[in-house]
Amino acid sequence: MTIILDHTIVTANDSHSAATFFAEVMGLSVSPPSGPFVPVAVNESLTFDFDQRGQTLAGHYGFLVDEDTFQAVLDRLSKWPAVDYGSGPDGGWDRSATTLDGGRRVYVRDADNGHTYELFTAPTQHPHG
Repeated sequence: MTIILDHTIVTANDSHSAATFFAEVMGLSVSPPSGPFVPVAVNESLTFDFDQRGQTLAGHYGFLVDEDTFQAVLDRLSKWPAVDYGSGPDGGWDRSATTLDGGRRVYVRDADNGHTYELFTAPTQHPHG
């Protein structure tokens, strides 16, 4: 059997605000609340369920996307001067993309919750060990 991640809970200070930010960056839609969660369908098999119950812990979420999706995200980000994005999370909020592993890469920061969303157009080269 193939293992498929179905959903993940993303902690947030305000689940509606965090879900809306993520959905707007990615060009997705926020679904109606489901119990305490505000879901955003990332694709046909994965949902991010934003949850404001409990402590908000910053997370890092990486997405392999096609060139059209990547460019659409960059186009949206360029119109939002208050959103931090750039070539790296370590002070690299320079409002530009970088190249790595044969593709383009950009990081987006959700300043309200501390999450970092990474988008890249070529699979990352993870070391094996």
